[in-house]
Amino acid sequence: MQFIDTPRGMERLRGALRGTPLIAVDTEAAGYHRYHDRMCLLQVSTRSETFVVDALAVDIAALGPQLADPANETVLHDADYDLRLLDRDHGMRVRGLFDTKIAAQMLGESAIGLAGLAGKHLGVRLNKKHQRADWARRPLSQELLEYAADDTRHLPALRDALRAQLEATGRMHWAEEEFRLREGAEYAPVENGDAWLRLKNTRDLKGRQLAALRELHAWREDVARTRDVATFRVLSNEALVGIARALPGSEAGLAEVEAMPGSLVGRYAEALLDAVRRAMELPAGALPTRTRGPRRPPPDPEFEALVDRLKAARDRAASELHMDRGFLMPRQQLEDLARLVPRDATALRAVPDLRAWQVEAVGDAVLEVLRRG
Repeated sequence: MQFIDTPRGMERLRGALRGTPLIAVDTEAAGYHRYHDRMCLLQVSTRSETFVVDALAVDIAALGPQLADPANETVLHDADYDLRLLDRDHGMRVRGLFDTKIAAQMLGESAIGLAGLAGKHLGVRLNKKHQRADWARRPLSQELLEYAADDTRHLPALRDALRAQLEATGRMHWAEEEFRLREGAEYAPVENGDAWLRLKNTRDLKGRQLAALRELHAWREDVARTRDVATFRVLSNEALVGIARALPGSEAGLAEVEAMPGSLVGRYAEALLDAVRRAMELPAGALPTRTRGPRRPPPDPEFEALVDRLKAARDRAASELHMDRGFLMPRQQLEDLARLVPRDATALRAVPDLRAWQVEAVGDAVLEVLRRG
C-alpha cells in the first residue's frame, strides 16, 4: 500500500495508472463524525498495486479522465454513494463501471456485503472494525490506512470471480445494463429546512412544544456547524424531543428530562433554557403547526388483488432464478404494472424505469397475469 498526500505522489499514481485498463476505487468520507461531509480518502487499486490518496491534502481531479473513459473499467462495490461523492466534491464521473454488489445481486448471492463476498469467493477475511472511523482526522494511523486499502485491494479478483459466474449463467448483459444505469448517479442537494419536523416521536407535540423543538434544533445545528461535528455528537434527537416535550424552566427541570445526559446539563443549560424561553415568549399566532399531508385514497380491492397476483408471479420467478425478490422487481414496479396494465411485450418495455433485463427475466410471467386481469 502506498499513501499519497503530495503532488509528487499524485504524479507517481498517475504514472502507475497510465495504460491500466482496470482499476478498483473506493472512497471514505467524514459524514458520520463531521457536520461538513467531504471526501477524505480515495483508494485506488490496480491488479498489482494499491494506493490510498489523502483527498484533503491533494487534488484528485487529475484522475478524472481515467475514470471517465468508458474504455477503462472501474470496479466499485455498492457504487451509488461513491459516485455521488465524486460528483459532489470533484465533479468527477465514472464510466465503464463494474459494481460487485450489483453483480452479486444478479447472481442471487445471499450475502452481498464486501466482506462476505471476499470470504466466499476469494477466501479473504476482511475486518470491518473501523467502519465508523473518523477519516477527517490527521494523521491517520497505519492500521487505518491498511484497513482502507483492503476496500479496493481485492476488488479486481472479486470482479473476475463474479464476472465468470455472470457469463456462465447468461446474466452478464443483465448486469451490464444495470451498471450503465448506475453510472448516471449524481449528487442532488437535500433540502433540510424542516428537518426538525421529521424527528421521531414528535407527532404528539403541539404549539409551544413544536416551537421549542424548532429552536432547540436550530441551536444544535449552529453548534455542530461551528465545531464541525455530527449533530448527534452535540446532543441526541431523543434529548431534543424530551426537552421540547417537558419545556423545563430551570436547570433542575432540565436535569429531569429522561434522555438528557447529566454530564451535559451544566454545559448546555443556559443555551437550552434560552431556546425554551424563546418558544414560551412567542405570540400564539406565531406558533408553528404541523401540516397534514394529503389523505390517502381509499383502498382499491381490485388493484390490490392484481398487485398480489403480480407479486406471486414475481416471487415464483425469483425462486426459479435464485434471486432476491425485491431486487428482481420491487413493489413499486409491481404497482406501476397494475396501474398501467401493459398487455404485450412492446407495452411492457415502455413502462417507465422497467429494465430490459427485468422484461427478459420476469416479463412473460407478469404479462400472463395482466392479460388475465
